[in-house]
Amino acid sequence: QVQLVESGGGLVQAGGSLRLSCAPSGRTSSSYTNAWFRQCPGKEREFVARMSWSGSSTYYAVYANSVKGRFTISRDNAKNTVYLQMNSLKPEDTAVYYCAAADRLYNSYGGSTSYEYTYWGQGTQVTVSS
Repeated sequence: QVQLVESGGGLVQAGGSLRLSCAPSGRTSSSYTNAWFRQCPGKEREFVARMSWSGSSTYYAVYANSVKGRFTISRDNAKNTVYLQMNSLKPEDTAVYYCAAADRLYNSYGGSTSYEYTYWGQGTQVTVSS
């Protein structure tokens, strides 16, 4: 059973930056995808970014249009931690951010809906003030 522990949320002014971390444990698959989603009160969970890994190789980083060019998903192999670097934050980025994982690779298509992911973190609040 994979467990995901997130950290790094907080309050930041518009134009600022935050880095979210997701530390998975209990993983057994050598090929998998990590993703970030976000959710505002009363709204559906929204895809933010995802990237697939096989061993130490990375594949197919995909971003939502709303964050492309501002957010970057990455992984530190030594720390076994996935990051979401968020720059040029806007008030509309305010949400609870969730880390998710699936035991499969995605190519340039797929992996952008919540039902495709089996494992989820507890969520971390990001608030961007104007």
